[in-house]
Amino acid sequence: MMNLNIQQKLHYTLRLAVAMCFIGHGSFGIITKEIWCNYFAVFGINKSLAYQLMPWLGGLDIAFGFIMLIYPMRVIPLWLAAWGIVTAMLRPLSGEPFAEFIERAGNFGAPLALLIVSGRVNFENLFRPINPNTETPANLLPKAINCLKVVVFLLLAGHGWLNLIEKKGLIEQYASFGFSNPVIAAHVVGAFEVAAAASVLIKPIRPVILLFFVWKMASELFYPHWEAFEWIERGGSYGCLLALWFALGKKRDLLQSVNNLRTA
Repeated sequence: MMNLNIQQKLHYTLRLAVAMCFIGHGSFGIITKEIWCNYFAVFGINKSLAYQLMPWLGGLDIAFGFIMLIYPMRVIPLWLAAWGIVTAMLRPLSGEPFAEFIERAGNFGAPLALLIVSGRVNFENLFRPINPNTETPANLLPKAINCLKVVVFLLLAGHGWLNLIEKKGLIEQYASFGFSNPVIAAHVVGAFEVAAAASVLIKPIRPVILLFFVWKMASELFYPHWEAFEWIERGGSYGCLLALWFALGKKRDLLQSVNNLRTA
């Protein structure tokens, strides 16, 4: 990405993030992840039928992911924004903590941010590919930044919340790392992530955003099962953090240009 302008960096970062969400999520359908049965049960679907439907839904997600990489029609991120909200909301609807929903804000936030930076969406361009070289209108950049700030706040706060309420999977991770008291480790990490979330919402600082980006990518590597798929599915989280870093750089450059004109 070294030779790309900021507009192109935003496009390709969010485009890849959308594809990762689809592909990672779809992979769990292909391998028929057992916990998905709980989400199908919300609609009254029994386990037997759920296992039959999983590969079909998973295959569709993966297909959309690869189409996004090859021919990025606006309809795909538009669908993922809605689909991501539905699938994330199924977690609290099935009895899991509400934090599980907001921790997955990147799944629907990345496609939403991509639509914003890509300009106006209407029926005429819904099935046309997004042009990465089209400059984002100046009035849309603040909207994109605000969208990314809220999404990053939610995904960091959600993960921090899960640490603070001592999610079993996280406690097991810290125990596997050798922490003598994994509960305390979870509380420390949780407090750090909630504070990080608040800092992004109040006043995002570019070098700190980059630090959070590295932190998020690293912290998602240690799931005990299907690590690769879990990491890929969180692409929306990494993408939103990196896109925010790029967008803040663009905003800084625009402000610098305005100041130069005023002093000229």
